[in-house]
Amino acid sequence: RSRSNCTTMDVLPVLLVLVALVTLTPFAAMVLIGFAPHRGTTFPGAFDLTRVTLRNFTDVLADSDILRWALNSAVYALVSVVLVLLFASMAGYAFAKKRFPGREIMFWAFLATLMVPFQATLIPYYILISRMGGVDTYWGMVVPTLANSQAVFLMRQFIRQLPDELFEAAKIDGASEWRVYTTLVIPLTRPILATLGVFVFLWHWNDFLWPLVIGQSKDMLTLTVGLATLQSQNVPINQVMAGATITVVPCLLVFGLLQRYLTDSIAMSGLKA
Repeated sequence: RSRSNCTTMDVLPVLLVLVALVTLTPFAAMVLIGFAPHRGTTFPGAFDLTRVTLRNFTDVLADSDILRWALNSAVYALVSVVLVLLFASMAGYAFAKKRFPGREIMFWAFLATLMVPFQATLIPYYILISRMGGVDTYWGMVVPTLANSQAVFLMRQFIRQLPDELFEAAKIDGASEWRVYTTLVIPLTRPILATLGVFVFLWHWNDFLWPLVIGQSKDMLTLTVGLATLQSQNVPINQVMAGATITVVPCLLVFGLLQRYLTDSIAMSGLKA
């Protein structure tokens, strides 16, 4: 057994390094092609670091509406983060600490929506939003993504582990439900809120299908959709890769700032239903 364990421990780091290399290779290729001159779009030409140039970045910023697309993506992602965290924390608190008829049935029915792919609900969503006048608007882009069952599930699991005595003591002191929510639930769930904030931001920042459907004018394109349109405009691949590199920067910043919350909050939330 000891030899088997030693062999496994020796092989595991090698496998992890190989997986990391395979994962990082497309990202490295994107960055290198973005910094390469126009003739360095193939390998190993893109690896010639002596020919690094910023021209692709300046050209894509000057010749496209990438700043407008970045603004649209920021509005879509940030507003969604705030509202998803607000609604998920409220719903998670209700499902975890409140007693009302049909609570478990309602929770599991809501959780069952995870099994329905978004593509299956795309057309009903679009018909509903279009009849409400939400096509080509920010609110039409944001509203269908607010009922996030994954966020509600994680919030419920985290809040369930908070001591009931805290909430009972607050009620004895005469605290209203809103005060309990703002003074107990929000401060005590900051780790899981930060973790969900990272996930929700990444989901919406990199979302492609729904912004493509609902944003029909050029001014309402997000970064992911806008960059896809560049390929149909005969824009050099170097500029496209430069634009894709720009889109990754906010994701790395958000993840770098909040990464310390990720492992702790997921471990504390647990998976026991």
